[in-house]
Amino acid sequence: MRREMNGVTKGRFEMFSNNDEVLINKKLPKELLLRIFSFLDVVTLYVACARGQGLRGCLGVGDNALRTFAQNCRNIEVLNLNGCTKITDTTSSSLSKFCCKLRHLDLASCTSITNLSLKALSEGCPLLEQLNISWCDQISKDGIQALVKGCGGLRFLSLKGCTQLEDEALKYIGSHCPELVTLNLQACSQITDDGLITICRGCHKLQSLCASGCSNITDSILNALGQNCPRLRILEVARCSQLTDLGFTTLAKNCHELEKMDLEECVQITDSTLIQLSIHCPRLQVLSLSHCELITDDGIRHLGNGACAHDRLEVIELDNCPLITDASLEHLKSCQSLERIELYDCQQITRAGIKRLRTHLPNIKVHAYFAPVTPPPSVGGSRQRFCRCCAIL
Repeated sequence: MRREMNGVTKGRFEMFSNNDEVLINKKLPKELLLRIFSFLDVVTLYVACARGQGLRGCLGVGDNALRTFAQNCRNIEVLNLNGCTKITDTTSSSLSKFCCKLRHLDLASCTSITNLSLKALSEGCPLLEQLNISWCDQISKDGIQALVKGCGGLRFLSLKGCTQLEDEALKYIGSHCPELVTLNLQACSQITDDGLITICRGCHKLQSLCASGCSNITDSILNALGQNCPRLRILEVARCSQLTDLGFTTLAKNCHELEKMDLEECVQITDSTLIQLSIHCPRLQVLSLSHCELITDDGIRHLGNGACAHDRLEVIELDNCPLITDASLEHLKSCQSLERIELYDCQQITRAGIKRLRTHLPNIKVHAYFAPVTPPPSVGGSRQRFCRCCAIL
């Protein structure tokens, strides 16, 4: 199932998180914090940022305020401007001019940002390691080319929703960013095998890749990952319907550190993929198989008997897997670390099967849906029949 955070669909798994929030962030609701920030003058604002507060979602903050901020916080290393929709390339120019120590920058959903911003950051922020420009849909290959020439030390790059990007942009990244650990390309629908293969060959330290929604990619990507990226821990390839068991076999045999995989709507995979994961991926913690309609109880049996099962596997999502029955739940009952299982629209799963699973795993969260029972016909036979979920108007 597709998850949403802060109203925006996100990648399932992230290698980096913001753990540097000061105490006020932990004590006050985000809505209240944003309300407070909306009343701050520029001077107070940059003081707050200098102490690590960040400006995420401050819709009233514009280029002039950020220029003053940049002039007065020249040693800032981490800046979150996610959702500050009034800022433009002018802000990036200010950061480039005054904030040469900047390492982490979040410009997600700043939709006025263009290639000029990336050129400015390349020229003035050579220490940049993490950059999030998700949903900045004016960015193209020219901006990426300019960015990587000056910021070759990038370790985290989120390009989610940058729909203009083509393979040539990825070739620039693969050629100039050997330290890259995390890359998010979700919904970059023009990407094909050619671009991603360049990433695999040039970024051997890659640990997290999201290519969900890149429907043009094939098993060639899984082969390239297996051959070049042995440290891979997180792979998200939801809705990549051309991927098959052959590709996942190569991946599993070579990437033994895999921990989290999103294979939702990889509709061609079968139990064979699960067999390979159970044999070769002992660290697997989270696995989404939603809408993988060829998966059966036998595949879950192998997974439940695999190296990851007893003390690693925490989440398994089986929504809309119509061949799954209560037998799968029996195969999973020995997975003592299992915290959550998704079973929506698994029509052969019963309440009794879930109850038996809970006798072995009492703390597990089971998400399932059972259609209301249709009531029997009336004695006279003349009354129209309705199921209980219908509204009679």
